[in-house]
Order: sequence, then C-alpha cells, then structure tokens
Amino acid sequence: MKNRILILVTLISSLFIVEVSAQQDAQYTQYMYNTLSINPAYAGQRDVLSALLLYRTQWVGLDGAPDSGTFNIHSPIGESKKVGLGLSIINDRIGPTQETYLDLNFSYTINTSEEGRLSLGLKGGGHLLDVLYSELSQFNGGDALLLTDIQNKFSPNFGAGVYYRNADTWYLGLSVPNLLETNHFDEGSLSEATEEINFYLMGGYVFDINTDLKLKPAFLFKAVSGAPLQADLTVNALLKEKFTFGLAYRWSAALSGLLGYQVSDSFLLGFAYDRETTELGQTQFNSGSFEVFLRFEPRDLTKILSPRFF
Repeated sequence: MKNRILILVTLISSLFIVEVSAQQDAQYTQYMYNTLSINPAYAGQRDVLSALLLYRTQWVGLDGAPDSGTFNIHSPIGESKKVGLGLSIINDRIGPTQETYLDLNFSYTINTSEEGRLSLGLKGGGHLLDVLYSELSQFNGGDALLLTDIQNKFSPNFGAGVYYRNADTWYLGLSVPNLLETNHFDEGSLSEATEEINFYLMGGYVFDINTDLKLKPAFLFKAVSGAPLQADLTVNALLKEKFTFGLAYRWSAALSGLLGYQVSDSFLLGFAYDRETTELGQTQFNSGSFEVFLRFEPRDLTKILSPRFF
C-alpha cells in the first residue's frame, strides 16, 4: 500500500479541536529567482520587465504531498525607475486543501550612494481557501466536519519588506509577506487552523572569480512562531553568463542540486532537485522534490547588457 501519512494526519486532526502553527508558506529551493513571492520590495529590482513561472512538486510518491505553482511579473515604472509594481499569484496544494494567493506589490527605491539602493515595499491582496473533505476516505461517515466542503473562502492580507543592493555585488532583504494572522475556521468549529506571521531574511554576495566565472553564496532564513528556524544555504556558479550550477542545503531537511541555462537573451530556464535528509527521505514512497522555472525578460538589443546574478 502506498504511504498515506498526510491524509491520515488530516483525518486524525479532524477528530479534535486543534490549532495548527507551522511553516505554512510555500517552500522554494530556487528562492533567489523567486524573490518577489517573498519580498514585495523586490518589485522592479531587475531594472526591466521580469516574468517568472515556477512549478514545484514535493515528496514525489507520497499521496497528498505539497504541490505549488507560482507566477509573478514586475517592472520598474518611469524613467527614474524608483517605483516598482508587481503581481504575484501562488497556488499551493496539499492533500484535500488548496490555497490561491493573489497579491499586488509596490516598491519605492532610494539611492543611498553611488552604488547602493534601498527599496521599501508593500503588498496587498488575499487568498482563497478550498478544503475538499469529500475527497478523503471517511472512516466515520457521520463526522460533521466532513459533511461540507470549504470552497473559495477569501481572507485579506498585506505584507511589507525592505531590500538593499550594492551595485551587482551583494544584496540583503528582510520581509514579512503576510502580517495578518488568519483563522481559517470559526472558533466554534471542530478544528481551527491559524496562519502565523512568517519572517524572511535573505542575502547573497557575488564573487568575480575571473572573466568567465562568478560565484554566489546565498542564504534564506525563515522564522515563524511554533516551528524551528529554517535555513537554506546555497552556492551557485555562473559560467560564461550562460550556465548556472549549484548546491543547496536546507538545515536538517534536504540536500539540493540546481541547474540553470540562459536559453537566449530573454529566457532563463532553471531546475532543482531536493533529497530529504530526514527519515521521510529514506522511505521507498518518496522520490524527492522537483522544481522547474522559466523567466522571461525582454532585452533592448541596442544595449549590451550583462545578466544580473540576482
């Protein structure tokens, strides 16, 4: 029989009044390419119109495992490029639940020095929640919680962030994507799930090894009440401004390999594979996690542009 751990956890929790607090935001191995989903201050920081599609399937082989799709697009506005606008859409599925996040992002950039830029960002929007209890294998057909599905329940939210970059050398960002703690269920219901506030700290530095090779170590720290601090540590290398390859370690969770290819001046294709280092990764039902993205940025052919590494 296939392992149905996630479904069983959902069923067991439905029998009691519970409050869930954990790492709830979607997880990305290639966070350095998907910064807008984490920090609204990143809107417009690519200096051109930038659109990204990303798909992640986690713990392949486990029924009900997380599955995420992301689309974001952002651009600087005006000749000064001090204002950035962006749109972010995230669809996150796990077991019988599905959440869709829709957010508008705004940023304003201040030139702090000849090479330094400080960006302040805000985002507003909300998410839609679906819980399809009817898809579960019901051991107790009379369970009141399983009688009615939750469909398109809307909850508003907003977030904020700051992002600093020094030329094309290093960057540092701090953000809180969702400032409101949302209760998805009424307190009088059989179960209650609360979305806690998640804090993100990210940064990276680009070393020019030679004319053909750049090396960029990067990190992402995630903190939320009720869960251990999560750290992603990554080292990527850019060869001839065309090929990207790297390794990543998610603290006490997974090892990852990353690949990227600049298909053309406008298209960047990326792929990542995670292998769990926990007991979950040792089961025959878990083939690891896969992530793929495609980024599009139109280029001005009259200008010679060097691809930014962040």
